[in-house]
Amino acid sequence: MGKTLLDKIWDAHTVRIEDGGRCVLYIDRAYIHEVTSPVAFASLEKRGIEVARPAQITAMPDHNIPTVNQHLPITEPQSRTQVATLEANCRRHGIECFSLGNPNHGIVHIVGPQLGLTQPGMTIVCGDSHTSTHGALGAVAFGIGTTEVEMVLASQCIIQTKPKSMRITIDGKLGRGVEAKDLILYVISKLTAAGGTGYFIEYAGEAIRSLSMEGRMTVCNMSIECGARGGLIAPDQTTFDYLKGRPRAPKGEAWDRAVEQWKTLYSDPDARFDAELHFDAADIQPMITYGTNPGMGMEITGTIPADCDQKALEYMGFASGEKMLGKPVDYVFVGSCTNGRIEDLRRFTELVSGHRKADNVIAWIVPGSKEVEAMAHAEGLDKRLAEAGFELRQPGCSACLAMNADKIPAGKYAVSTSNRNFEGRQGPGARTMLSGIAVAAAAAVTGRITDPREIFKL
Repeated sequence: MGKTLLDKIWDAHTVRIEDGGRCVLYIDRAYIHEVTSPVAFASLEKRGIEVARPAQITAMPDHNIPTVNQHLPITEPQSRTQVATLEANCRRHGIECFSLGNPNHGIVHIVGPQLGLTQPGMTIVCGDSHTSTHGALGAVAFGIGTTEVEMVLASQCIIQTKPKSMRITIDGKLGRGVEAKDLILYVISKLTAAGGTGYFIEYAGEAIRSLSMEGRMTVCNMSIECGARGGLIAPDQTTFDYLKGRPRAPKGEAWDRAVEQWKTLYSDPDARFDAELHFDAADIQPMITYGTNPGMGMEITGTIPADCDQKALEYMGFASGEKMLGKPVDYVFVGSCTNGRIEDLRRFTELVSGHRKADNVIAWIVPGSKEVEAMAHAEGLDKRLAEAGFELRQPGCSACLAMNADKIPAGKYAVSTSNRNFEGRQGPGARTMLSGIAVAAAAAVTGRITDPREIFKL
């Protein structure tokens, strides 16, 4: 019987199988940041253990950092301490750290692929659930806890139970105004926030293959939001074209050898998955969430269902049977590891050009890395945004999780291109509606939930 893509990568990295079937899994690359690594390093120090393979660890602060005035010291004491601690730990153990001011600084899940550190066939971990992003390049990538971060630092291995496999196939072509973010919000709305629990999801089909690498990363990034362990997409020419020439990607003959190996990374025709789901791309419309988890999503022209969580609706100030169209918006956030890439900024800029930001909306447009920021300036996106009333900020996780100064005030409504709409996720009492770039752009220029196909004539 053939193997799934998950089987091929997982089995190739299994050092041994313990009693009970748990695997000792070798990790090719670990990413770390300032929030989940300090305790792991402290435990290593206490035990007198050195980092096993520092060359395979990459660090950068991203969660706590400000997105304005990054040339100044961080003012918030806890954030400043966490960032300083990360930098000190990396110096002590010889780990490469892209700190504030470094041209390679940014959100770890954006910088890794952009540098070519993330490559097909790898196993990748980070103390962050959205490590699943890297699966877009054909890697088995997943988030881990602090104890597991320590395990990887100490041994470059981790003990894991192999997940079940699910394949989600989306055939057909995406309709007008529909983006990768809409695709994954649609899938999660069908699976619910727990429908992928216990599985690693492989995405396949014409609609997936049509996506850019940036779009594929958006899809895999949100795999965790249906409970899945991670998501991945088999590498193809789109993957190879994206990686070629990246600073840390193989070069010359090594590149040719790597590509030949990467071409073997696909699920065999006779591979068996533990679950299979099929969707038609034609059924997917621009999406918006109405509740307090990413599974509570609907097409933007629809009505809030009758059978949804009433507690969630109470928190949001919505009611079953209502339309989302026309609801007021106070904040718009474009950014995060979900939608903070240059493709996202280009699309937002293109849509809002010729329009003006609504007076009642505060908008935060946040690139995902210094490289994305530099490209935005080089292409004049910052000037075009300014003409429409928007300000391009500096890289960081920003309002995705409110660990920095970018917080949505209590009771206010935010349309966010990030990945989670939990209660208080973007600030205590904040009310978050997740969307793609086009829906966020439409909300930003109208001050309310608006169908982007209408306002932008998509």
